[in-house]
Amino acid sequence: MRLGLALGLGLALGSAGLLNASFFFQHRASADLPELELRHVLHSLRTLMENPAWLLAYGGGWLGWGLYILALRLAPLSIVQAIASAGLPLLALLAHRTGTSVSHRERVAALLGAMGLVLVCVSLGDRASGGRAHVGATIVVVGAGCAIAVLLCGPGRRLLHPGAALGAAAGLFFAVGDVATKGAVDGTGIVLVPILLVASSLGFVSLQLSFHHGNVLQTAGLSSLLTAVIPIGAGVVLFHERLPPGSWGWARAAGFVLSVAAAVLLTPGRSGRSATRADGPAIA
Repeated sequence: MRLGLALGLGLALGSAGLLNASFFFQHRASADLPELELRHVLHSLRTLMENPAWLLAYGGGWLGWGLYILALRLAPLSIVQAIASAGLPLLALLAHRTGTSVSHRERVAALLGAMGLVLVCVSLGDRASGGRAHVGATIVVVGAGCAIAVLLCGPGRRLLHPGAALGAAAGLFFAVGDVATKGAVDGTGIVLVPILLVASSLGFVSLQLSFHHGNVLQTAGLSSLLTAVIPIGAGVVLFHERLPPGSWGWARAAGFVLSVAAAVLLTPGRSGRSATRADGPAIA
């Protein structure tokens, strides 16, 4: 494995750890805050900013995002995002260690996410090339992802568990933002920079809203998985990233499939187990 690729993977793993720890502690801090309202967005943002625990967690997320940008300069998008799926087992571990209730279904999802990560890691080698994406195709993918996310924030909340719907919307916004980030970093087009900023901002709002309607795995966990899975497909389709030959290619594909399966398990229907603020983690 090339030194640059190995460094990129290390940065991706560090980014996954920081981002998901940030999500976990943001969710934990939100349990003590009033429910956010889009009608009073400035007041809601001020409430968040005045909470030291939330602010510290949010700052850690920015550091994780910086590591993610560096990782994209050194490694293909699909592999970086597969490493990012390590966030789900990390969230499950943090929830368990802090006394948060984790269902059997969520434990299985975390296990599948961890197995997917292992399969991707063992399949890594020197064949990790890719190319630049077409600007028009990238914009179409980003636009489609944002449209689906908007539907999840609206009608989707009546079909799925509200926390899961908002968490999935956040994951989609972050995912298309990551696709735009990869395009901007690779020089595909400067027009992608404002797109990634808007998508990331919408993802932030959706995720903060989701924290008041579901537990950390239904919200941040599902968001983290979708943020990983969507760019994996985009890496292959848009950025021409090839799977390794033979059994290693099958192992990596299986890892991607397990990540998708974990995301499905974290998306309960409207009648699924409710986990509102009252079910949030106990504050020590």
